Amino acid sequence: MATIKTVPTKASVSAYLSAITDPIRKKECKAIDTLMREVSGSKPVMWGESLVGYGSVSMTYASGRAVDWIMMGFSSRKAAISLYLTCNLDEFADLLEKLGPHKRGVGCLYIKTLADVDMKVLKQLCVRAKKNAGKNVY
Repeated sequence: MATIKTVPTKASVSAYLSAITDPIRKKECKAIDTLMREVSGSKPVMWGESLVGYGSVSMTYASGRAVDWIMMGFSSRKAAISLYLTCNLDEFADLLEKLGPHKRGVGCLYIKTLADVDMKVLKQLCVRAKKNAGKNVY
C-alpha cells in the first residue's frame, strides 16, 4: 500500500476539541464527535494534527493506489467543519437535498454551522457512508 502523510497519532482528541476557541464551533464539534462515535462504533483517533477519525478502511483509487484511511471523521477548519465520509457522496443525492446548506467534494462535506443542517439527515448520511466506506470514492 502507498504511504499517506496524514496518519494516526497518539494526540488527544479531547485536547483537540478543548483547544477550539469559538464556543459555538466547539459545541458543534463535540456534537459531531458524539454522532460519529455512535454511528461508527469506534473510539476517535487523531490523524495528523487536526483530523478526528473513526474506524479505518482500505480503499483503492482508480489509479490503483491503495491506502488505509478513516471510515469517517471531521476537522474544524477556519471556514467550515469538514466531514470526511470516505465514500462517493453522489450516491446520496436524496439525503444531500434534505441536509441544508453545505458544500461538498466527492467524499467530504463542508458545513459552516450545524444550526443550518438537519441533524437527523446528517446521521442518516453517516450511517449510509459507513456501509459504503472506501467504495467508489475516486
